[in-house]
Amino acid sequence: MNPSEAVLPLHPSLTVIIPALNEAEHLPVLLADLQQQRDLRVEIIIGDGGSSDATAAITEAFGARLVRARRGRGVQMNAAAAEATGKYLLCMHADSRLEDPYLLRRALEALQLAELEDTRVAGHFRLRFFRSGKRNALSYRYLEEKTALNRANTTNGDQGLLLSRRFFLHLGGFDERLPFLEDQRIAEQIRTQGRWITLPGHLTTSARRFESEGFHRRYLLMGIMMGLYNIGELGFFNRAPEVYRVQQETGRLLLSPFFGLLWSMVRRDWRFLGTIRIFYRLGRYIRQNSWQVFFFIDVWLRPLLGPGRYPLVTVHDQVIAPFTDLKMLNGLVGLLCFGWYMGILAPVFWLTEYKNR
Repeated sequence: MNPSEAVLPLHPSLTVIIPALNEAEHLPVLLADLQQQRDLRVEIIIGDGGSSDATAAITEAFGARLVRARRGRGVQMNAAAAEATGKYLLCMHADSRLEDPYLLRRALEALQLAELEDTRVAGHFRLRFFRSGKRNALSYRYLEEKTALNRANTTNGDQGLLLSRRFFLHLGGFDERLPFLEDQRIAEQIRTQGRWITLPGHLTTSARRFESEGFHRRYLLMGIMMGLYNIGELGFFNRAPEVYRVQQETGRLLLSPFFGLLWSMVRRDWRFLGTIRIFYRLGRYIRQNSWQVFFFIDVWLRPLLGPGRYPLVTVHDQVIAPFTDLKMLNGLVGLLCFGWYMGILAPVFWLTEYKNR
């Protein structure tokens, strides 16, 4: 029997959950990709956060279900998951693409094989970026290779989240207390309460945000956000949305307003001793992620090293990391961090973006 002619079970094996807010531009392509998946029955639920475009009509046209919820990806995906009938859930973004018609079947088989050892397991895909040009090729290759890893802070919603509904409920779903980084929070929950696997194949995702806002600007802001989130400094996130809305009117990502926000917090919230504590903790976070510098060099040397080899990361993990695991280094790294971000980057962006403010 041809695989495409195999008899499928009556109930869906997998429920695909897609959070959406005015995603009429991207949904038709993704839903068409999902309809082309073979050898498993897929249920598709769109968790809509109040779209005013044709999202609802497109969902209906493709035979998917629409579940309305208040705005927020975590809230929307939890609402959709509550209506799911599949034994397994796959949460993915609306601008994703599935180029292989057997991608989801193979992914599900890989997850089920891993569950033979431990049912508390989740999977994510490698990413490939769909780009309109060839700029920043090395940087994109670095990001793409990093998505194959299962290290802390390397897994996010763009890569998809595949897990059993039972494990999802055990985790308590997505954290709805904060309207940001819901994917990072559940990713680290999975890391501490279970384990991650890299699924076979890859997802293709749009590089639209990097290209419209500037790759290095977007990546730098992501680094600031991840650092502050991981040390528990959430005041930045309460004020940043308004800053971001105002500067979006320029059509590009301006970083000087964000550095201005940080300086405001230094003066008004943290003050002298608080700032020292903040950057001490940031120094610890940066030191724990220093492997990424070595990883970048391995990626840069890929033409010489060949595929899948990371000798410098190995040297870091086995030699450098144990040697530098000293608390006194946190203060030094934190001081360098403060000097670099607030003493160099902040003035540079303030001067270069002066005309745009």
